[in-house]
Amino acid sequence: MSKKSEQEALKRAVLEQTPAVEGCVGLGVDIVDIARMARILERTPSFERKVFSAEEIAYCRKTGNPEAHFACRFAAKEAVLKALGTGFSEGIGPLDVSVTRSAKGKPAVVLQGRAREVAQEMGVVDLPLSLSHTHNDAVACAMAITARSVQAVEERIDQKEELAKRFKQARSFLDEL
Repeated sequence: MSKKSEQEALKRAVLEQTPAVEGCVGLGVDIVDIARMARILERTPSFERKVFSAEEIAYCRKTGNPEAHFACRFAAKEAVLKALGTGFSEGIGPLDVSVTRSAKGKPAVVLQGRAREVAQEMGVVDLPLSLSHTHNDAVACAMAITARSVQAVEERIDQKEELAKRFKQARSFLDEL
């Protein structure tokens, strides 16, 4: 067996023994056209209170560009529900997800009702959120991090370190022959 094929075999063996973390972390991204949000808000005044919390409405209305902030918050709701893997289904409504801000302005997710139940069932321990907008579009990215994914990361074997260890073992075995 050549040295290269020996290394490849060892690498495959290490990778086969490294547990996957599939399904432990959910990622959601959404983009909303700000002009479309402005038209919706103008055409349907009740949309605000049906979709956004009182805190979200107050925050957006006090900004210089409320449509952009409403669009960001709507994108956040969609992104969070994509991260949870549900979308607006399973009894989850738009008011079950809201965006608040820390004292330093960092956005944070607040879950209520069925959205909170789903997150608890999944073992979600954190839901980091990022919001941004241009003149035209608002975008949000959310990640549902579960306790299982945190544990898997803590237990994950450094693949290079493990490969080096196994290579040394194999080399030592070959040297003995």
